[in-house]
Formats: sequence, structure tokens, C-alpha cells
Amino acid sequence: MAEYVVEFGRDGRPVEPDGRLDAAAFHRNHQPIGAVLARLLEGLTGDVLEAGSGTGQHVVHFASQHPDLTWWPSDLNDAHLASIAAWCRHMGLPNIREAQRIDLSEAGWAAAFRAAGGPSQLTGIFCANVVHIAPWSVAEGLFAGAGKVLSPDGLLMLYGPFKRDGRHTAVSNAVFDTSLREGNPEWGVRDITDLEALAARNGLALRETVEMPANNMILVFARAA
Repeated sequence: MAEYVVEFGRDGRPVEPDGRLDAAAFHRNHQPIGAVLARLLEGLTGDVLEAGSGTGQHVVHFASQHPDLTWWPSDLNDAHLASIAAWCRHMGLPNIREAQRIDLSEAGWAAAFRAAGGPSQLTGIFCANVVHIAPWSVAEGLFAGAGKVLSPDGLLMLYGPFKRDGRHTAVSNAVFDTSLREGNPEWGVRDITDLEALAARNGLALRETVEMPANNMILVFARAA
């Protein structure tokens, strides 16, 4: 089971009376991420799953920017699921569905998602800051599920820090990676090459790499040709 480095709400930030949690990272990155998603999702309809929604701030923001898409938040942490529900109530957007409890490390999560009322196919899966603060089995499960549930033109979009060809792209990422591995040897900044190999095993391929602020990236995977 994946656990977060910091459970939101236990890092000194305020918790609203209705249960809404506030992540500092959201305020730093939602605009640049949103600009990339605006281009990738332009003109699309259907359903998008956010895998690992955390506080729920990202998913309600993106849903407000893409009213023609139906958004499905998900997480495994109870406090996060409560916060997602609170943010959804607070925003009152008609194109967000109830948060789903999904453990990406379980091979059958995609089938369970469908059985719980999720769509048979997804236009997109967005996953931010998850695969480096979780065991490698979470990345394996994420790609395996994406290979099963993405539509023929669907996209898997990963945001976070990544290595290229075994090398960190910035000293700060190397320091971060060391701190993660010291806290849990199963965690760590993932290499793009390893993620491409996972994708290939599940019928996907890296379509685009987008450089982002603070030495992060968005990796965009699609069905292999």
C-alpha cells in the first residue's frame, strides 16, 4: 500500500471545519500543470481519472477548467478521501464524480474501478507526485491498469521529478531522491527509461516529455502505434 511522505493535514497547514485540506504544492504548481493539461485535453470529452488526488484541490481545479470532461478523483488515504469529498461539495461542480478508493499496487484496480461504477474506458489518467513516494509496485500497477482502461486515444499523464538515463536533472532532485530512499528504500525518483519499459509491457509508449518549473516534468504516454 502506498503511503505519502507527508499526510496532508499533518504538516502544520490549516484544516477547514468541513474537512478540506490545503497542500502548499497545489498553490505552486496548479497553474503550470493546468496550462499543459489545457493543451493535451483540448476538445476532448469523456472521463479522466486522477490517480492519487491527495487533498482534492487539483481535481476540482481541473474540472472547473474542463467542463466537457467528467473527472474521477481517487486515493487510498482516508483523510485525503474525506478532503476530496469536502472540496467537491465546496465547489459544487457537476462534472466530478465521487472519490474512489483505489490501491494502484493491486493488479486488479482497473476492473474494481469499473465494477464500482467507473466508465469502461478513460480519456485520460492524471497522476501527480505519486510514483516516487510509493513502492515500485505502484508504478507497475498504474501502468498495468492504464493499459487496460485507457481508450484507443487515451493519455496517461505523470507529473513529478524524474531521472533521465540514470542521471538526475538537478542537484535538488538528487538530494530529494536520497532523502526519500533513506526514509524508505522502496521509494525514489524514477527513471524515465524504466517507466518507458513499464509502458511498453502494457501497450503504451512515451509520446511527449514536458519540462516543468522546479525541475519537474510531465510525461505523456499513449497507446503504442
